[in-house]
Parts: sequence; structure tokens; C-alpha cells
Amino acid sequence: MPRETGPLLVLVEDDPVMGQSVVDWMRVEGYRVVWLRTGAEALAKLPGLRADVVVCDIRLPDLSGEDLYRELAPALGKTPILFVTGFGEIDQAVRLMKAGAADYVTKPFDIETLIEQIATLIAPSWQRTDGNVLGAAPAMVRVERILRRVADIDSTVLLAGPSGAGKEIAARFLHQVGPRAQRPFIAVNCAAIPLELIESEVFGHERGAFTGASGRHQGYCERALDGTLFLDEVAELPLSTQAKLLRLVQERVFSRVGGEEVIPFRARIVAATNADLAARVREGRFREDLHFRLDVIAVAIPPLSARREDILPLARRFVGELSERFGRTVAGLTADAEAALLAHDFPGNVRELRNRIERGVALAEGSRLTTADLFPERATQAADSSATTLSTTLADARDALERRLIATALEETAGDAASAATRLGISRSTLFEKIRRLGVREM
Repeated sequence: MPRETGPLLVLVEDDPVMGQSVVDWMRVEGYRVVWLRTGAEALAKLPGLRADVVVCDIRLPDLSGEDLYRELAPALGKTPILFVTGFGEIDQAVRLMKAGAADYVTKPFDIETLIEQIATLIAPSWQRTDGNVLGAAPAMVRVERILRRVADIDSTVLLAGPSGAGKEIAARFLHQVGPRAQRPFIAVNCAAIPLELIESEVFGHERGAFTGASGRHQGYCERALDGTLFLDEVAELPLSTQAKLLRLVQERVFSRVGGEEVIPFRARIVAATNADLAARVREGRFREDLHFRLDVIAVAIPPLSARREDILPLARRFVGELSERFGRTVAGLTADAEAALLAHDFPGNVRELRNRIERGVALAEGSRLTTADLFPERATQAADSSATTLSTTLADARDALERRLIATALEETAGDAASAATRLGISRSTLFEKIRRLGVREM
């Protein structure tokens, strides 16, 4: 049964077999689905449905998807619409995208591909919370399960993992699914605050506490109220501040710098580090008693390289979010771009992935991000070496182009070699020879 709170998908499709298949699959995925079978029915009912996403066949029995979109565009507003089209109607689908449609998918399509496209389209306005918010990889599913389990208690949580892996995202998730969700979430990067200011920034100060303290200042502890105080890079705190933090964690009170008033602390503490705190303790750089107080519930956030299943879902989500934020019409990634992402090691983890997508969306000239959009440094390296390897580079470029065109044709024809050969203007035997020579993976 569909969830009553799930996103609403409106399907405009006259084919009873295809329509029922999409309805069944999307309901399994947790969507509410309204199925309209004609253009006239869509014109009458769609404006009042408040859909989260619309999937529409470009060829309907009474009018075209283009005519339908022209009539409904003002009523749909920012609601994304995805068109289902045959190969011969791709030009029409491209015109629709230029007019504001979100994306298109060609028949016959893989239902999993359709599901992913729809999830990307609704990502900016709909966050699904069906046990898979932080990632689909087993390691992240376990992280989410732990965070949900401890969301309604006040024990201190310590998030450990490499820089850029998503520790703050996990901390915000813990805050959002718990009873403090409507209270402040105060994030503090302990490594970014100058040492001479850190106590004042964290605990606040009284007027006259030091030169330049012209008035009372509320620190992060005070501003957190009864919400969440997130201390990122907590291992970088100096020992003097660690002593005051220990009192905060242990006694749930603090005092402003230069003040005597004891102020109760009501927020939950979530700390994060990319350092080995146990090693820091052995080196005398981190207090052992504070380590024990922070490390009540330890949660390890793995690097992106250890959860490669999350690369493409995260990339597609970022494309949707950033396209919405920047007012762009980037609808997704090319097959080559997705392959390049999967082959990359991501030393910068999720932060690097998001940065590459953000730069790509900001500068992209096409409707889908390409490998060059995501990895512009590779184009620069290729240009630097082209002067001495021109003949080899031209041959490689020709092979790469043929390989990409063949892979795209096979993908869009669901692996039908005859149809793919017709599209490419070559015989089936020539296609098979090129597949063998170029090492193209058949569908």
C-alpha cells in the first residue's frame, strides 16, 4: 500500500500495460500515484492535484504532450514534469526541455532508471525518510539505524571519520529525527576559531573580560538553548578549553569568560573528529577523561570510497538540489560522467563530490553534466600532452567517440543490436565488430 505521506506522482499514460507497470512500481517505492489516461483528463484534473512530479507520455490519444504542457505550464509552476518518448519523438522532447520540462526518458525504458530520474527530480523539494536518507550502502544504513535509535535520548554522540565524509550531515540528521528538531542546531568548527578567541566564542564573555570586550557576548553554548551543540574537529581544542568542555559535559553548566555566574547547559552535545582520539590521549594532546565523556555512543562514518553504492544517488541528488538553487535546467548526468564518477577515488569524500557537481551545474552548457564538466582538470592535462602525441590522440579520440555513441545507442534501445545499428547507420555485422574491437559492454 502507498504511504499516505509519500510524494504524489501523477502519471499521464494511455497504454494500459505500461501505465499499470509504472503505477505498481512507484507504489512499491512509496509514492502516491494518480493515473490519468487522456490529455483532456489531465487538463481537467492536474491543476488541482498539487503533484510533486508528473510523468507524461508525449503521445496521447487526444493531443500531444507538447500541447498539454503548453496548456498546463502556468498551473504546474515549478512541479517537475518528465516526458516518456519514442526514439522518433526525441526532437520534440528536447524542445519541451528547452521550454522548461525537467527531463525525458525513451521507450523502452528500464524501470529502475525511471525511478532514479524521478527521485532526482523531487530531491530539491522532497526528502524521503524510509530508512535510506543518509545512503544506500550497508554501512550508511547501519549508521542511520544507530542514529535513529539514539535520537530520543541525551547521551553524547561522537562521530568519527575522514574529512568530508558527511559527519555534519549525520549530526544534522540526528537532530532532525529527534525531539529537539524544532530547537537550534549550532555547529562549531573548533579548528577554524583562533586560539585566543575560542573560549569566548564557545562559552561567551562578560563586558570587560579582556581588551576589546565592550559588551556581554553569548557563546555557542548559550545560543544552543535546548537544541544541539555540534562540535566539529573537537580534537583540535587546546587543553585549557578541553578542561572547560569537560565541566560542560560532566556537570551540564558553564560560565562566561570573565564572569562568575553559573549557567545551566540544556543542549545535547554531538562531537566529531577525523583524528584518532585514543592516539591523541596517549600523546598527551587530548584529555582522557574528556575522551571517555564524549565517546559514549561512537558512530563511524566511512569514506565515500568504502560505500561506492552511494556515489551516483548522491550525485543525482546534488544535481537536483543545485539546479534548483542556481535556477539551472541541468537534468542529470551523461553515462560517461556517471562512469567517471564511479571510477574516481574521491579523496575528498562527499564534500569533493558535491563540489564537483556544484561547479559542473554552475558552468554546464548542456542539459546533462559531462565528464568534462565534472573533471575539467583532465581536459587540461590532455591539452598539455596533445602537442607531442597528436596522431595517437586523434585515434584515441575517434575510438572514444565511437565507443560512447555505440554505448548510448545500445542503452537507448535496451540492448537491441539491430535497432542500435539502424540508429548509427551501420550494419549489424559492423556494429558487432566495433563492439568487439572497442570493448563496448553489451546491454
